[in-house]
Amino acid sequence: MKIGFKHVGKNVSISRNSSIYSPEQMCIADNVRIDDFCILSGDITIGAYVHISAYTALYGKAGISIDNFVSISSRVSIYSVNDDYSGEHLTNPTVPEELTNITAKPVYIQKHVIIGAGSIVLPGVTIHEGAAIGALSLVNRSLNPWIIYAGIPCKPIKNRKKDILNLERKLKQ
Repeated sequence: MKIGFKHVGKNVSISRNSSIYSPEQMCIADNVRIDDFCILSGDITIGAYVHISAYTALYGKAGISIDNFVSISSRVSIYSVNDDYSGEHLTNPTVPEELTNITAKPVYIQKHVIIGAGSIVLPGVTIHEGAAIGALSLVNRSLNPWIIYAGIPCKPIKNRKKDILNLERKLKQ
């Protein structure tokens, strides 16, 4: 079955039970697995050695970039657009855009990031290399590298070990 992606690498496994919208805007590198019931929509770039677990949703209207060696656990939602909740504007995509006040900013997820189950990432966030996000966390601001975060909103818990960088080098050999 041909989906019509902009680019797809080798050893890519995408469940037939996932939903893909605007595949012509999506680039997927080598060694990627996308599990059942995921939703991918919009401008999305996925690096190599990435796993996107079941029931995850990536809403990439303003762009989502996922670097190499990223793990996204089940039921994670990543938004590059968000409505204005103030009551000053109408919400949802069924009303004319001039009556809304949408925040549209790209999301960047750098190498070796892991995002725990049920977490939410909001527009404009950069999750820097090696950051780890615990389950059920809200990421509403950019995160520093090699720190473990958790909570609503997420807060730093402790430093993350960098042993995986040696394992990455070993894999490349």
